[in-house]
Amino acid sequence: MEYGFQFVKKDPSCAARLGTIRTAHGDVDTPAFMPVGTQGTIKALLPEEARALGAQMILSNTYHLYLRPGHELIRSLGGLHKFMNWPGPILTDSGGFQIFSLGALMKIKEDGVSFRSHIDGARHFISPETAVEIQEALGSDIMMCLDECTPYPATLKEARESLALTLRWAKRSRDAKTSDRQALFGILQGGIYDSLREEAAYEMQAIGFDGYALGGLSVGEPKECMMNIVEGITPLLPENRPRYLMGAGTPEDIVDSVMCGIDLFDCVIPTRSARNGLLFTNQENIVIKNARYRTDRAPVDETCDCYCCRHYSRAYLRHLFMAREILAMILNTIHNVRYYMRLMEDIRSAVRDGRFLDFRQHFFNIRPSKTGD
Repeated sequence: MEYGFQFVKKDPSCAARLGTIRTAHGDVDTPAFMPVGTQGTIKALLPEEARALGAQMILSNTYHLYLRPGHELIRSLGGLHKFMNWPGPILTDSGGFQIFSLGALMKIKEDGVSFRSHIDGARHFISPETAVEIQEALGSDIMMCLDECTPYPATLKEARESLALTLRWAKRSRDAKTSDRQALFGILQGGIYDSLREEAAYEMQAIGFDGYALGGLSVGEPKECMMNIVEGITPLLPENRPRYLMGAGTPEDIVDSVMCGIDLFDCVIPTRSARNGLLFTNQENIVIKNARYRTDRAPVDETCDCYCCRHYSRAYLRHLFMAREILAMILNTIHNVRYYMRLMEDIRSAVRDGRFLDFRQHFFNIRPSKTGD
């Protein structure tokens, strides 16, 4: 089965919408959140647990899997789906953001990026063509073009030059693609400059991709800048292609971005927060190490149907966390991932019923002003 996207319905009161991404490994109902399995695993979760919690598609990272254990090894063992025992769809990030994060360890040129491995210091080089080749070897359902992640802050001149390079790399990436079973998404850069983001939207569509992602956000810019870009640029993207906001993933970000017409999200927030003892609820988030939970018999969230909330108290979870037990990370992760999956289920239901704005108002009425530390 080849890749495809079906637009299903738009909420009559805003740009929030429903869709279905079709892949060789199953369908994804959108809006959807992808838990992050950077190195071929969602930390502290079995694949079967992730599926039971409602995860439809997961994200893995090209950079990390290229360095260890290597894409050719994964190909020889049947591809990433078989390698990690995940039967559902997988999206692979090109690794551009991770390379960008290496700072002094990397150097960007016209032909690609040279960098030193953060693992052993060995020298490597990835071009737009190599990034596609690696992802085709992994066998992911959705691949991402190699891009230059524009830093924040960046001058207009710096952002323009960065965007121009990303556009040239995008065309090379599209030309390098050989697999009909795998989709390729283009990534829109341009920093915080509206004119550059608009240019990126039009130029990427002229090249032609299976979906379009907003990249270079959640890299330190003020929240209002990110949302202004999401609100202004998303309507310029085609209705018959998925729209993906990369790396932005607080519950508040998700709700506001869905209102603007975004379909896909990924972020390490739910899993990383779980390992650090921050638990999401429909109201006030819980920092489980706080002494107030030492004798608390209640579950994390009375409304949650996850295994953690059905079987364990806040007092027990605090005990596990303070004792640094592995089970603390497992149970916390189960809860946080399920919270995110329930949020997406509620969002889809609200859009389906044409009541998304009412849902959004209720969501923010019961949420605290901050997500948590």
